[in-house]
Amino acid sequence: MLKEILKNLITRKRTITFPTGFPIEPGQTVKLVDIQGKLDTIFKRSLRIRMVDAGSCNACEWECQALMNPFYDLQRLGIDFVASPRHADVLLVSGPVSRQMELALKKTYFATPEPRRVVACGDCAVNGGIYRGSYAVTDGVANVIPVDAIIPGCPPTPSAIMLGIAQLMNKDVK
Repeated sequence: MLKEILKNLITRKRTITFPTGFPIEPGQTVKLVDIQGKLDTIFKRSLRIRMVDAGSCNACEWECQALMNPFYDLQRLGIDFVASPRHADVLLVSGPVSRQMELALKKTYFATPEPRRVVACGDCAVNGGIYRGSYAVTDGVANVIPVDAIIPGCPPTPSAIMLGIAQLMNKDVK
């Protein structure tokens, strides 16, 4: 099954069927063409993501970095990571938002142009994760800025992150 997925990705097929063991139901098909169409509808161009580490252990960042390797190749869908929030459409935030990063996250949010979306990536960003209740964190991104989508997991796999971005696009179109 993994060989088939690799073959489909290498030949640039626009549909991926995930095998057992991925965080979505086995045999579920995600149509990548639908994602591109929704990007055109919402943003009128490619989607740009600004990754914000708000105090995480860096496991989520490693999984997001894997999205750019030849296996997942997120750029073929027109989705890319950018260095400046001024060029971003989506903020992908990881970590429980430490008190020291709270103001920086708010400034990054307001520096991102409209229509901006925020995705909480990983259990820590969703609800504080293992750091929940600590005096040093805010227990999740939603306690600091509005969140449009969540991607649970510790850390979430690259396929789960891709699925979370697809769900964000589905939410926006409806």
